[in-house]
Amino acid sequence: MSKGKLFQGTSLSLQSLDDGHVELHFDAEKASVNVFNQATLAELQQALAILEQQPDVKGLLLSSGKSVFIAGADITEFGDAFKGTEEQRRSFLSPANEAFNQIEDLPFPTVVAINGFALGGGFEVCLACDFRVMSTKAQVGLPETKLGIIPGWGGTVRLPRLIGFDNAAKWIATAGHHKAVAALKDGAVDAVVEPELLKEEALAMLARATSGELDYQARRSQKQQPLQLNDTELGMSVATSKAMVTAKAGPNYPAPIAAVDVLAKAAKMSRDEALEVEFKAFSEVSQTSQCRALVGIFMNDQYIGSVAKKYGKKGGKEVKHTDVKHVVALGAGIMGGGIAYQNAMKGFPVLMKDINTDSLALGMSEANKLLAKRVDRGRMSALEAGNVLSRIMPSLSYDGIENTDIVIEAVVENPKVKSMVLPDVESKLSDHAVLASNTSTISIDYLADFLERPENFCGMHFFNPVHAMPLVEVIRGEKTSDETIATVVSHSLSLGKKPIVVNDCPGFLVNRVLFPAVFGFDMMLLDGADFQQVDRVMEAWGWPMGPAYLMDVVGLDTAVHCFPSILEGYPERMSAMYSGDYNVSPTKLLFESERLGQKNGKGYYVYEKDKRGKPKKSVDDSVYDLFKPHLLNDSSSFTDDQIIARFMLPMCIELAHCLEEGIVCSPAEADMAVVYGLGFPPFRGGIFRWMDEVGLKAICDMADNHNSLGKLYEPTQRMREMASNGESYYS
Repeated sequence: MSKGKLFQGTSLSLQSLDDGHVELHFDAEKASVNVFNQATLAELQQALAILEQQPDVKGLLLSSGKSVFIAGADITEFGDAFKGTEEQRRSFLSPANEAFNQIEDLPFPTVVAINGFALGGGFEVCLACDFRVMSTKAQVGLPETKLGIIPGWGGTVRLPRLIGFDNAAKWIATAGHHKAVAALKDGAVDAVVEPELLKEEALAMLARATSGELDYQARRSQKQQPLQLNDTELGMSVATSKAMVTAKAGPNYPAPIAAVDVLAKAAKMSRDEALEVEFKAFSEVSQTSQCRALVGIFMNDQYIGSVAKKYGKKGGKEVKHTDVKHVVALGAGIMGGGIAYQNAMKGFPVLMKDINTDSLALGMSEANKLLAKRVDRGRMSALEAGNVLSRIMPSLSYDGIENTDIVIEAVVENPKVKSMVLPDVESKLSDHAVLASNTSTISIDYLADFLERPENFCGMHFFNPVHAMPLVEVIRGEKTSDETIATVVSHSLSLGKKPIVVNDCPGFLVNRVLFPAVFGFDMMLLDGADFQQVDRVMEAWGWPMGPAYLMDVVGLDTAVHCFPSILEGYPERMSAMYSGDYNVSPTKLLFESERLGQKNGKGYYVYEKDKRGKPKKSVDDSVYDLFKPHLLNDSSSFTDDQIIARFMLPMCIELAHCLEEGIVCSPAEADMAVVYGLGFPPFRGGIFRWMDEVGLKAICDMADNHNSLGKLYEPTQRMREMASNGESYYS
């Protein structure tokens, strides 16, 4: 075997080492991570062809020069492949499968040194090796079902033969990332070492295999033969796994069940037979609407991340923005406490200011409760939790605020209160400090009129619960500076959030889109719909909560306080709610009857705490009695399709208005806002993605069938043009 470099590509190299060993090293040029794109796979095949020509090779080491081993397949290449024929999909998958089989069939042992993340195809190449050594800092997994597909490069074949049917079904169906200790316990890897010892230990294991101390042929045979289960054992494993997957994934995500079916069908087959079963199932699930939606979600998420990073630059030049080191949460309570907690969790010292000691106590209690949950679940120690809590300083005074970098105002959602509080706090800030309002509906331009430095002011709208909801709406006012937007976007990213910048308008983006659906729901109830049926239908459609339950969780008082901004902001479309036949809002009726939802135990439903202290809902028939005098028709029956149309159409149409008016810049940002801010079903990909899937002509026809309900259900002219031309939002 010749010494030195045997092959050098742009993504990987082949290098001879001492003792007859060769290293296949993944280190893509001009990239932060390694991925398996078609170019990399072509280089892999070239390198393996050269490797097979080398005499006297005793063993192969696979390694990575990146902090991430291999992140998986290049998902940007999925689109064209999935749109093609079955044979085109086979051509897309074949290079990797041929290369991985080639690695597994080499006439000498193979060991992989796993550093960082090895996910999807990145882990499947590891499974093709005889032995796996893993860094304590690494994570492995097969997350393909999150994209609506299944592993397509041998993951369903090799993993169950290594870790057993039940473990493999759980790994693949739940799409989780697995830390080193868990991977070792399940048998997915053979050794775990500290990062600095990784290559040394991998080479030592390779030497043991080449010397015959480790039987690599036995391990290889194990992966290529049928599973060692009799029919009864296999039947029990399949039934248990399907029950687990059905309970967790539900009916709207077909890929996890498809993966279990593949494991079951292929269990008694050889490797090559099993790989064919895997391919057929992969090909089928790649054609589902769920796959298109979930791949779209992934691509959109990557897009909004790239947009967020660009807000620090304008015209290719770096925009000067404040490097936040200290934060003020103005207004405590549940929301202020959540904002303070999120900042403290990410290492920022926070002054939590309020005028009321009870509110401060509530804010600290909220932060303490969240930290206690993390300690109980083993996600942090009590000492770490104490350190986080110590970063929050509750205060009745503004002492120290002059040194802060950003104030996030979260006082009561009332224009008069905010118009007094914001100028007061601004007068105490340094000239460079950013002032951001967590308002959910009040115009940023309206509030900016009360300020001396409106260029330093914008909206920074968190969603409740702050720690759990990914979205932050960053609202640009007419006078907001680029520097202010850059600061708030950058700080949102540092909080682990997904910032999306929108322009100012009543309700901004998310609430502007939500409330037309709420009005549509109210109108349905006046027409005799049962709110329990509406909730059941919309939850079955994919929403985490139906509209009645959602209003209870949000708080009926909170919702009703938002009504005026939306109704006054868009009177032409929203006027149906308080005019003509539909002149009463059932949601408002409940609020006026002092039913506030979960916060006082009664709303659309009534609530009692279960054994774990969580609110459990049940039905209160008096709600129907409250509505009865106002019903336009008390004997109406609604089909599921009618309920879906009447709830979804106002939301679709309003989002189209937002895009056309430039409130949001792209369908991708709009869709991710409703997914991350409202919990729109990810398997439907977002509102624009769903409209594309249904077809804009069908959406417009559906709306025209409801034109008696007013302009809330009237498509925009642009929607009609697109429908007529056969266009889609994601062309």
